[in-house]
Amino acid sequence: MIMPIREAQITDSLEIARLCSQLGYDVSESEVWGRLRKILADRDHAVYVMEVSPNEIAGWVHVHGRHLIEAQSFAEIGGLVVDHPYRRKGIGETLMRKCEEWAGKKGYREVRLRSGGHRKEAHAFYSSIGYQNTKWQQVFSLELTE
Repeated sequence: MIMPIREAQITDSLEIARLCSQLGYDVSESEVWGRLRKILADRDHAVYVMEVSPNEIAGWVHVHGRHLIEAQSFAEIGGLVVDHPYRRKGIGETLMRKCEEWAGKKGYREVRLRSGGHRKEAHAFYSSIGYQNTKWQQVFSLELTE
């Protein structure tokens, strides 16, 4: 079965939301729709999907540019998920290679990603496709009130 990769469309919101739950993020179709609408309008972001059929995707990946004062700009993976039945079939690697291609065309010289400490299978996957763990960090957050 050959599945094409294509740029995500706003109509993919339901499927993207479904797959977000497999990452542990329960978001509604309308939440994804609103976020995706903004992301797709930004030329320094790209979202790709692996299409099974017009109404089903096997996986998605989000890549975007990161610009910092203290470091050279780089591309960062914002999220990657492959649907359970389609894992270990090369889809994740194919989606990552698409992001690497996007980053190269944009002039980025590095692709980075963050992966939660508990995602051991994901770490093994990223290592297997050539990514190296370069540091450990903690993420701090403060929820703002209105």
